[in-house]
Amino acid sequence: MTSEEVYDQLLATPGPVDCDAFDRHVVAAILSLAVAEGAAVGQGPLEGLGLSAEELEALLARLFPTAGAQAALWCDASCPVVDKEEQSVRDILCMYCSDGDALERLLGSMIARRCRFPHHLWQDLGLRNRGELSQLMKRHFAPLAQKNRNDMKWKKFLYRMVCGAEGFTLCTAPVCAECDDFHVCFGAEDGESRLAWARNGRLPSANDTGTVLPEAAE
Repeated sequence: MTSEEVYDQLLATPGPVDCDAFDRHVVAAILSLAVAEGAAVGQGPLEGLGLSAEELEALLARLFPTAGAQAALWCDASCPVVDKEEQSVRDILCMYCSDGDALERLLGSMIARRCRFPHHLWQDLGLRNRGELSQLMKRHFAPLAQKNRNDMKWKKFLYRMVCGAEGFTLCTAPVCAECDDFHVCFGAEDGESRLAWARNGRLPSANDTGTVLPEAAE
Protein backbone atom coordinates (compact mmCIF):
# COMPACT_ATOMS: atom_id res chain seq x y z
CA MET A 1 0.00 0.00 0.00
CA THR A 2 1.40 3.40 -0.98
CA SER A 3 1.58 6.38 1.34
CA GLU A 4 -1.04 8.13 -0.78
CA GLU A 5 -3.43 5.20 -0.39
CA VAL A 6 -2.92 5.06 3.37
CA TYR A 7 -3.53 8.81 3.64
CA ASP A 8 -6.74 8.62 1.58
CA GLN A 9 -8.04 5.64 3.54
CA LEU A 10 -7.43 7.31 6.89
CA LEU A 11 -9.20 10.53 5.91
CA ALA A 12 -12.09 8.56 4.40
CA THR A 13 -12.92 7.22 7.87
CA PRO A 14 -15.30 9.34 9.95
CA GLY A 15 -13.66 11.26 12.76
CA PRO A 16 -15.08 12.28 16.14
CA VAL A 17 -17.41 15.27 16.09
CA ASP A 18 -14.97 17.45 18.01
CA CYS A 19 -11.92 16.38 15.97
CA ASP A 20 -10.07 19.09 14.07
CA ALA A 21 -9.68 18.48 10.32
CA PHE A 22 -6.18 19.97 10.17
CA ASP A 23 -4.95 17.74 12.99
CA ARG A 24 -6.34 14.69 11.18
CA HIS A 25 -4.60 15.77 7.99
CA VAL A 26 -1.25 16.22 9.75
CA VAL A 27 -1.35 12.89 11.56
CA ALA A 28 -2.61 11.05 8.47
CA ALA A 29 0.26 12.53 6.46
CA ILE A 30 2.93 11.50 8.98
CA LEU A 31 1.44 8.06 9.51
CA SER A 32 1.05 7.38 5.79
CA LEU A 33 4.77 7.95 5.18
CA ALA A 34 5.74 5.82 8.17
CA VAL A 35 3.48 2.97 7.01
CA ALA A 36 4.94 3.01 3.50
CA GLU A 37 8.52 3.25 4.79
CA GLY A 38 7.98 0.39 7.21
CA ALA A 39 6.32 -1.80 4.60
CA ALA A 40 9.31 -1.33 2.29
CA VAL A 41 11.54 -3.08 4.86
CA GLY A 42 8.96 -5.52 6.22
CA GLN A 43 8.12 -3.52 9.34
CA GLY A 44 5.25 -1.53 10.78
CA PRO A 45 5.17 2.26 11.08
CA LEU A 46 6.32 2.60 14.70
CA GLU A 47 9.98 3.07 13.77
CA GLY A 48 9.15 5.96 11.48
CA LEU A 49 6.77 7.50 14.00
CA GLY A 50 8.91 7.23 17.11
CA LEU A 51 5.86 6.02 19.05
CA SER A 52 5.18 2.96 21.14
CA ALA A 53 2.31 0.66 20.21
CA GLU A 54 0.27 2.06 23.10
CA GLU A 55 0.89 5.63 21.95
CA LEU A 56 -0.14 4.86 18.37
CA GLU A 57 -3.27 3.11 19.63
CA ALA A 58 -4.17 6.20 21.65
CA LEU A 59 -3.51 8.48 18.68
CA LEU A 60 -5.68 6.39 16.35
CA ALA A 61 -8.46 6.18 18.94
CA ARG A 62 -8.47 9.96 19.19
CA LEU A 63 -8.38 10.87 15.50
CA PHE A 64 -9.25 7.72 13.51
CA PRO A 65 -11.38 5.56 15.82
CA THR A 66 -12.87 3.53 12.94
CA ALA A 67 -9.58 2.77 11.17
CA GLY A 68 -10.18 -0.93 11.77
CA ALA A 69 -8.11 -4.09 11.63
CA GLN A 70 -5.36 -2.61 9.47
CA ALA A 71 -4.62 -0.06 12.16
CA ALA A 72 -4.34 -2.84 14.73
CA LEU A 73 -1.59 -4.45 12.63
CA TRP A 74 0.33 -1.16 12.63
CA CYS A 75 0.54 -1.34 16.43
CA ASP A 76 1.88 -4.89 16.46
CA ALA A 77 5.58 -4.09 16.72
CA SER A 78 8.29 -3.38 19.25
CA CYS A 79 8.84 0.10 20.63
CA PRO A 80 11.47 2.07 18.68
CA VAL A 81 14.69 3.16 20.35
CA VAL A 82 14.98 6.89 21.10
CA ASP A 83 18.55 8.16 21.29
CA LYS A 84 19.79 11.15 23.30
CA GLU A 85 19.63 13.62 20.40
CA GLU A 86 16.06 12.72 19.53
CA GLN A 87 15.04 12.83 23.18
CA SER A 88 16.48 16.34 23.43
CA VAL A 89 14.30 17.49 20.52
CA ARG A 90 11.30 15.84 22.18
CA ASP A 91 12.05 17.66 25.40
CA ILE A 92 12.20 21.04 23.65
CA LEU A 93 8.89 20.44 21.90
CA CYS A 94 7.26 19.25 25.12
CA MET A 95 8.58 22.28 26.99
CA TYR A 96 7.10 24.71 24.46
CA CYS A 97 3.83 23.06 23.48
CA SER A 98 0.68 25.19 23.52
CA ASP A 99 -1.62 23.20 25.83
CA GLY A 100 0.45 20.25 27.00
CA ASP A 101 -2.27 17.75 26.13
CA ALA A 102 -1.76 14.17 24.96
CA LEU A 103 -2.03 15.04 21.27
CA GLU A 104 0.75 17.62 21.48
CA ARG A 105 3.02 15.21 23.32
CA LEU A 106 2.48 12.62 20.61
CA LEU A 107 3.01 15.20 17.86
CA GLY A 108 6.24 16.24 19.56
CA SER A 109 7.49 12.67 19.55
CA MET A 110 6.64 12.23 15.87
CA ILE A 111 8.22 15.54 14.85
CA ALA A 112 11.39 14.66 16.75
CA ARG A 113 11.59 11.29 14.98
CA ARG A 114 10.94 12.82 11.53
CA CYS A 115 13.78 15.29 12.16
CA ARG A 116 16.11 12.33 11.64
CA PHE A 117 15.09 12.02 7.99
CA PRO A 118 17.10 13.82 5.29
CA HIS A 119 14.61 16.11 3.54
CA HIS A 120 12.96 19.35 4.58
CA LEU A 121 11.00 18.69 7.76
CA TRP A 122 7.69 19.62 6.17
CA GLN A 123 8.36 17.02 3.48
CA ASP A 124 9.29 14.29 5.94
CA LEU A 125 6.09 15.02 7.84
CA GLY A 126 4.17 14.43 4.61
CA LEU A 127 2.83 18.00 4.55
CA ARG A 128 1.95 19.89 1.38
CA ASN A 129 4.29 22.83 1.95
CA ARG A 130 6.26 24.67 4.62
CA GLY A 131 3.25 26.86 5.35
CA GLU A 132 1.47 23.86 6.81
CA LEU A 133 4.42 23.19 9.11
CA SER A 134 4.32 26.80 10.28
CA GLN A 135 0.58 26.43 10.93
CA LEU A 136 1.21 23.24 12.90
CA MET A 137 3.90 24.87 15.03
CA LYS A 138 1.83 27.99 15.71
CA ARG A 139 -1.14 25.88 16.73
CA HIS A 140 0.47 23.23 18.91
CA PHE A 141 3.86 24.73 19.83
CA ALA A 142 2.98 28.42 19.99
CA PRO A 143 5.68 29.53 22.49
CA LEU A 144 8.31 27.91 20.28
CA ALA A 145 6.87 29.48 17.13
CA GLN A 146 7.08 32.88 18.81
CA LYS A 147 10.78 32.31 19.48
CA ASN A 148 11.42 31.57 15.82
CA ARG A 149 10.68 35.20 14.97
CA ASN A 150 13.20 35.31 12.10
CA ASP A 151 11.61 32.29 10.39
CA MET A 152 14.64 30.01 10.58
CA LYS A 153 14.15 26.60 8.97
CA TRP A 154 12.40 24.50 11.55
CA LYS A 155 14.82 21.59 11.73
CA LYS A 156 17.71 24.01 12.15
CA PHE A 157 15.79 25.97 14.76
CA LEU A 158 14.92 22.91 16.82
CA TYR A 159 18.53 21.73 16.93
CA ARG A 160 19.65 25.23 17.77
CA MET A 161 17.24 25.23 20.72
CA VAL A 162 18.64 21.88 21.85
CA CYS A 163 22.19 23.20 21.69
CA GLY A 164 21.22 26.30 23.65
CA ALA A 165 19.56 24.17 26.34
CA GLU A 166 22.66 22.00 26.63
CA GLY A 167 25.06 24.92 26.84
CA PHE A 168 26.80 25.00 23.46
CA THR A 169 26.18 26.51 20.04
CA LEU A 170 25.89 25.10 16.53
CA CYS A 171 28.00 27.76 14.86
CA THR A 172 30.61 30.40 15.52
CA ALA A 173 29.08 33.35 13.63
CA PRO A 174 28.26 36.24 16.02
CA VAL A 175 24.93 36.90 14.28
CA CYS A 176 23.08 35.05 11.52
CA ALA A 177 23.34 37.97 9.08
CA GLU A 178 27.15 37.69 9.13
CA CYS A 179 27.23 33.92 8.57
CA ASP A 180 28.52 32.51 5.28
CA ASP A 181 26.00 29.67 5.58
CA PHE A 182 22.97 31.94 6.00
CA HIS A 183 21.14 30.14 3.17
CA VAL A 184 21.44 26.83 5.04
CA CYS A 185 19.35 28.06 7.97
CA PHE A 186 17.05 30.47 6.11
CA GLY A 187 15.65 30.85 2.63
CA ALA A 188 13.25 29.07 0.31
CA GLU A 189 12.11 25.50 0.95
CA ASP A 190 10.29 24.63 -2.20
CA GLY A 191 9.75 21.28 -3.89
CA GLU A 192 7.00 18.68 -4.00
CA SER A 193 5.52 16.95 -1.01
CA ARG A 194 6.53 13.34 -0.42
CA LEU A 195 2.92 12.26 -0.92
CA ALA A 196 3.13 13.86 -4.37
CA TRP A 197 6.31 11.86 -5.06
CA ALA A 198 4.43 8.68 -4.17
CA ARG A 199 1.45 9.66 -6.29
CA ASN A 200 3.71 10.31 -9.27
CA GLY A 201 5.53 7.03 -8.75
CA ARG A 202 9.02 8.44 -8.42
CA LEU A 203 11.74 8.65 -5.80
CA PRO A 204 12.99 11.98 -4.40
CA SER A 205 16.25 13.48 -5.58
CA ALA A 206 18.55 16.19 -4.28
CA ASN A 207 16.76 18.70 -6.51
CA ASP A 208 13.48 18.11 -4.66
CA THR A 209 14.82 19.47 -1.39
CA GLY A 210 17.68 21.72 -2.41
CA THR A 211 19.93 19.16 -0.68
CA VAL A 212 19.61 15.74 0.90
CA LEU A 213 22.01 16.42 3.75
CA PRO A 214 20.25 16.47 7.14
CA GLU A 215 22.19 19.45 8.38
CA ALA A 216 21.05 21.57 5.41
CA ALA A 217 17.45 20.41 5.18
CA GLU A 218 14.45 21.96 6.93
